[in-house]
Amino acid sequence: MSSFSIFRAATRAVRPTSFVRAPLVQPRLQTPVTLAARTQNFGTTSKLLSGHEDETYEQFSSRFEKEFEGVQDVFELQRNLNNCFAYDLVPSVEVLTAALKAARRVNDFPTAVRVFEGIKAKVENPEQYKQYLEALEGLRQELGVALREELYPQEQ
Repeated sequence: MSSFSIFRAATRAVRPTSFVRAPLVQPRLQTPVTLAARTQNFGTTSKLLSGHEDETYEQFSSRFEKEFEGVQDVFELQRNLNNCFAYDLVPSVEVLTAALKAARRVNDFPTAVRVFEGIKAKVENPEQYKQYLEALEGLRQELGVALREELYPQEQ
């Protein structure tokens, strides 16, 4: 017997078990699910409620005024603005005043300009937008917030 065959025999005895292949498990055949069984499970999740379904406009305004007064960073400001503008209503002048003051407090000029863009997108007609601009004109001048129309007059 050659030395090579003795070496082969010696290594066969000490092979680790991790190199041994596990037998392949055949997946069990599943019976086809009928369409009726699938539709029973469709849409059975519970309806998620936000907790603000009976909130009045005044409660909405006071809630967002408080949230904007507590803003400490840009992320929180933008998150609150997204939440505020996500509703099917235009925020009140008081809420927008608190949002603009919060933008000034965290030194975020672009977001302050975008507040007015959000107003323009939410109102029903240009006359309402002009009313909001008139109501916020003093604060806008005080904080030095320019409108997009003033910054880019050629894009109108």
